[in-house]
Amino acid sequence: MPDWVPARRREIGARLRQARLAANLTQLQLGERIGRDHRTIHRWEYGQRVPSLDDLLLLADATGVPLRDLVG
Repeated sequence: MPDWVPARRREIGARLRQARLAANLTQLQLGERIGRDHRTIHRWEYGQRVPSLDDLLLLADATGVPLRDLVG
């Protein structure tokens, strides 16, 4: 895997975290809204795991942020 992939994953995770905080949600609350465990949210935010496209769509809807802004 190229070096830029993990860096990009962390960047997207940081955007997810910013969107969650802007929506005034905890990891637990966001997880409940999209049907995922709060530990999964944590792993996404810190680039340890990659959300699927379906998950990204749910995240965008739950936080009120356009998908393009999350992955931009």
